[in-house]
Amino acid sequence: MTRDRRSVEELLPLPSATFHILLSLTGQERHGYAIIQDVEERTAGRLRMSAGTLYRSIARMVEQGLIMEVAKRRTIADDARRRYYRLTPFGDACARAEMRRMSELVHFARLRGLSPETT
Repeated sequence: MTRDRRSVEELLPLPSATFHILLSLTGQERHGYAIIQDVEERTAGRLRMSAGTLYRSIARMVEQGLIMEVAKRRTIADDARRRYYRLTPFGDACARAEMRRMSELVHFARLRGLSPETT
């Protein structure tokens, strides 16, 4: 099935690593190591992605049409061996759908009196 025929909902819920990679690529292109650093920084070290996890996830996400490899970088200073990735419109739609899904879960938990604070 091609990504054009696949609905966003078929990919939900997204694996945690996938969602974090999509967040990292929201608004900018990044290479793999920069994604790892961004995720670790954004989660205050709670999530540390290994290179193996990252690159397996990236390969799957490219195949699914969530992200794409950037053909050429703009600056000469970039290492030619680095591969840069960017979010596709389909990837953006999936990230937004996952955010809505998680927001609904949090909303329902709060309606039941659950809070993140320990008692």
